[in-house]
Amino acid sequence: MHQYGSAACKMTAPVLRISLLMALLMAVPISHAQDNVNPSLRIDPIRINADQFNVMARESAIILFDDMHSTSWQVTLDNNLAYEHPDGVAVARLYDGNRDNTFIEVGMGGPPDRTFWVAVQLPDEGYVPIYNTEARGWSDSSKTIVSYTDRAGLTVNNGARIVVTNLDIGVFAIHGYSVHGKQGSTDPRSVNSGEYVMEFLSGDPSQNIFSLYPFILTAAVGILVAVLFVTKRRPT
Repeated sequence: MHQYGSAACKMTAPVLRISLLMALLMAVPISHAQDNVNPSLRIDPIRINADQFNVMARESAIILFDDMHSTSWQVTLDNNLAYEHPDGVAVARLYDGNRDNTFIEVGMGGPPDRTFWVAVQLPDEGYVPIYNTEARGWSDSSKTIVSYTDRAGLTVNNGARIVVTNLDIGVFAIHGYSVHGKQGSTDPRSVNSGEYVMEFLSGDPSQNIFSLYPFILTAAVGILVAVLFVTKRRPT
């Protein structure tokens, strides 16, 4: 009985230490994890009124961010504009901070056709249309999502389906944006009221310390199993 108790004590001490480590890992407060999940995480919500679309592209102001959205980013476009006429358009451009005259363009035409297109302006290729549809290209009941990662490239979802998938556009970091809606100075107004909301979200996944949590926990469990195995085989 004494030998059994001694062996049990020898086995219990390391097990308790490993169990305590696991408990500490699992006891990280959820709210703390959410607040510090990624120090590089940035969110910039932008609200744009209708009047800002009633200009030509060359007259539109490029609004710059203090810090670029880089590495991995997503832009959500929520179009709640009331168009002046069926041929009116609302165009948004996202500008690269590392290369001059480089941008991603997303255009939405007015009802009933609701044309939709995606294009990119690149240093070597120039202006390149990527996707274009003349009817039912977008809906005011859903949001368009433009996303990018350094590894996967550019993807665009028009709210109903993915229309651009993993397009290689090089390294692209958003430094600013602009909007417009007129092709010429004599064109009528494109929109007359409403709001266009852009939400910029970005972050560097490699800076997320909590992404290592599953690996740490798995290692702890492995150590616990090893300790139990060795202790069980130890002579009493």
